[in-house]
Amino acid sequence: MNILKKRSWELPGRDATPEHVFLNRRQILAGMVGGGVLAGSGLGLRPAFAEEDPSAGLYPVSRNPAFELDRELTAEDIASKYNNFYEFGSHKQIWPAAQKLQIRPWTVTLDGLVDNPQIVDIDTLLSKMPLEERLYRHRCVEAWSMAVPWSGFPLAELVKLAGPQSGAKYLRFETFLEPSVANGQKQSWYPWPYVEGLTLDEATNELAFMATGVYGKPLAKQFGAPIRLVTPWKYGFKCIKSVVRISFTDQRPVSFWEEIQPKEYGFWANVNPEVPHRRWSQASEKILGTDERRDTLLYNGYQEQVAGLYKNLGGENLFM
Repeated sequence: MNILKKRSWELPGRDATPEHVFLNRRQILAGMVGGGVLAGSGLGLRPAFAEEDPSAGLYPVSRNPAFELDRELTAEDIASKYNNFYEFGSHKQIWPAAQKLQIRPWTVTLDGLVDNPQIVDIDTLLSKMPLEERLYRHRCVEAWSMAVPWSGFPLAELVKLAGPQSGAKYLRFETFLEPSVANGQKQSWYPWPYVEGLTLDEATNELAFMATGVYGKPLAKQFGAPIRLVTPWKYGFKCIKSVVRISFTDQRPVSFWEEIQPKEYGFWANVNPEVPHRRWSQASEKILGTDERRDTLLYNGYQEQVAGLYKNLGGENLFM
């Protein structure tokens, strides 16, 4: 007899949004736009001047049932209006400012220790990749959390496209640099552009994901359009937004926050409730959009999938 064991993040099937509701929401939203409901209302996630994403016809994509959750999804209106995006400011309500970002044309450079260096247009890249939806927890180092339906593709597929050479040990991610558009990049005390890094083993783990959509449509700009990294077992600052370059290297990258304050933000930054930030506890988290607090889970609940990546790293500060 086969005994089915739930994965640590799985959501009971009865709590999932019915498929017909999920697939029909585009029609509902279109009707609301036509009637002028979205503009200026609490549901107005995109100002009228926002450019249309040409990849819109690709979404929604099929949900991968292997990546479910044990909690309800955060409402789109809440998650879309509470964002960290330091390129546009250090406050949470940066979504209007983020609409200034031009997401076409957009290219991603794959370079460094690879057999197939290339500069690939985002829409060409999307045509090459197996798009799917995954439900992931997201845990901020500021001790709040949300649950999000990301669309995109496994980072391992991008690694495969680049063809890393034997000496490649790390991936260095870099975002755009346009201070004329992103006012936050005029703040010279920050080391722009934003840089993040993963080991090759982390990058090819089944959970590592390149998100190109969210809530069944292309990424809104405040989420890091048109392509961002999602590593759900790590603190959110590791999930670099609006990626323009991925370099394969034999040198460990020094990430944006690690360079600013290495005593508070390390390279690994895996979620651990037992290792406090130097200024606050990480033992619990506030669920965004609610008054609920929950105990923080080791590796954000993904211990089964990622703990093996860190077995032989004695002397490393893995979690902060």
